[in-house]
Amino acid sequence: MSKWSAADVPGQSGRVAIVTGANTGIGFHTAEVLAQRGATVVLAVRDVEKGKRAADRIAGTAPGAHLVVQRLDLTSLDSVRQAATELRDGFDQIDLLINNAGVMYTPKLTTQDGFELQFGTNHLGHFAFTGLLLDRLLATPGSRVVTVSSMAHNIRAKIHFDDLQLTRSYDRIGAYGQSKLANLMFSYELQRRLTAHGGPTLAVAAHPGVSMTELVRNSPLPLRVGSKLLGGLLSQPADQGALPTLRAAADPAVQGGQYYGPDGFRELRGAPVVVGSSRQSRDTEQQARLWTESERLTGVTFPV
Repeated sequence: MSKWSAADVPGQSGRVAIVTGANTGIGFHTAEVLAQRGATVVLAVRDVEKGKRAADRIAGTAPGAHLVVQRLDLTSLDSVRQAATELRDGFDQIDLLINNAGVMYTPKLTTQDGFELQFGTNHLGHFAFTGLLLDRLLATPGSRVVTVSSMAHNIRAKIHFDDLQLTRSYDRIGAYGQSKLANLMFSYELQRRLTAHGGPTLAVAAHPGVSMTELVRNSPLPLRVGSKLLGGLLSQPADQGALPTLRAAADPAVQGGQYYGPDGFRELRGAPVVVGSSRQSRDTEQQARLWTESERLTGVTFPV
């Protein structure tokens, strides 16, 4: 059988897709392909000017595409709420919500709400954004929430329930791992709740393998050097890295609760397929506990 590629994305005419972090990297190429297939695509980005430039680039490859640039700063719950309100006012339906934006291996910093930056941006911001938009998805047949995780969910990763903001000890690699583990656990718990609710929405997760994007700028020096020297062997371009997300979002055969990643050596690169995740990520008690803590921290309660 031929391997799944962007050419397999079916027509998206009449559908509305929101892609966070769509001005660059994986998010940009995800938005571009969906626009080329006819979707109305919302580029939800922190920097509106960069978002407009990205929209112009996409329009050049997708003539007639309907593109909307929406300001969204995931480091601010006020911004998340404002963006959700504006999108709810603008759209009666949401077919795809793709939680893609993120930060990686940052120094010890906090969000505007005092959360550890990686956990606050990658997980809590998306958790709140999803909760505030979920009723629009629940009202839309065939809708999906796709959350982008990482192989790092299994690298020095643990949900530190006794110190979620890592105030006592900070390790940027472990902090990133916690945030990506949280992404996966959120997706699995959301699917369980959606199944119980009986609605039409699916929750699916994806990871891009090792893709050459701006995220690597904060990586440890050996990793940056190794990526440059062995890039063709151990990594792939961003447009290839977007394929697991696109498959999770658009393949009619996708089932809720699945996790997509590359099929190559150690999932570093390759065509998108269903992949496994760590035992820790599948712990339903921890998933439920993280959900409860996330609702408490964000003040956002889901309708499922």
